Amino acid sequence: MKVLITGAGGQVGRMLRATCPAGIELAACAHGDLDIGDAGAVRDKLERERPDAIINAAAYTAVDKAESEPQRARRINSEGPGHLATGARQTGARLVHISTDFVFDGHASSPYRPEALTHPLSVYGSTKRDGERAVLEALPDRSVIVRTAWVYAPEGANFMRTMLRLMGERGAVRVVADQVGTPTAARPLAETLWQVVARSEIRGIHHWTDAGVASWYDFAVAIAEEGAALGLLPSTVTVTPIATEDYPTPARRPAYSVLDKRSLAAFGLVPAHWRQRLRETLKALAHG
Repeated sequence: MKVLITGAGGQVGRMLRATCPAGIELAACAHGDLDIGDAGAVRDKLERERPDAIINAAAYTAVDKAESEPQRARRINSEGPGHLATGARQTGARLVHISTDFVFDGHASSPYRPEALTHPLSVYGSTKRDGERAVLEALPDRSVIVRTAWVYAPEGANFMRTMLRLMGERGAVRVVADQVGTPTAARPLAETLWQVVARSEIRGIHHWTDAGVASWYDFAVAIAEEGAALGLLPSTVTVTPIATEDYPTPARRPAYSVLDKRSLAAFGLVPAHWRQRLRETLKALAHG
């Protein structure tokens, strides 16, 4: 099987490359190799490569910056997936597209099901929602949308790495405690995406994060505790909870964005708890 990965330079893209199963012929495209916002470039690339499947890990993920750059966000998050889906329809490929919990408004009190109504609060969320719609419209029978949340990895720009840096520099951080979701390690996410690629019977919209529930404050406390246990941080780090209103940002975030993962569990894909995955990720970082 030949699989083309877009966004191969990002944290999920790098993990997809690192966890690529044996027997897969991989065509890994970073943004410099393929701009998915360019319809002609996408068409030409797919015609040349003729992949059996595409994993779209390309995205404009600067959530706050998107508020002032909506056209750039729309080009990558909305138009790009549509170009890939159209190209896949023409070449016979299957498309696995990564989306986000930010398509929801956070007003729920129980985990969001894949079929739940979307109502994004931000430009980022809106453009990702529109990307989902473009995929389903162009390729309804050979596409899978996998929504995930709070992704982090040993490399790249993410909350875990930011916390490690700030805790190491300052010894104290203030973190929002009234936004609740689920941290998701990039490696098991990538491994799950490969399982989805291998299972042609999986179609439509599904959710995947690690198991459990946490606030950003909970996540930061766990980073401090696990980091100290591994010698990455001193044991004296202080984490103080604050409210969203105490840390204003250009983009509004959903207050509750826990995702219901039962649809993939029906295929035997069951996540481990986020704290276990955090420990594994920090160990990988500690051991280089």
